[in-house]
Amino acid sequence: MRYAVVIEQAGGNFSAYVPDLPGCIATGDTVEEVAEEIKEAIAFHLEGMREDGITPPAPKSQVEYVDVAA
Repeated sequence: MRYAVVIEQAGGNFSAYVPDLPGCIATGDTVEEVAEEIKEAIAFHLEGMREDGITPPAPKSQVEYVDVAA
């Protein structure tokens, strides 16, 4: 499955979350680190859902960039 991930700068580090998986979050010192951490968090989150008998939700969120005049 391919889930949308939001990565944000948070003070001195970066944080990431998955809109389609509430509670699935990660942090890291760099964008690259948080990207790896969120991959692991997604796998762990989905595994936990399956162990609890919950079918993981299908990805629904989309990511688009919009250009606006500054």
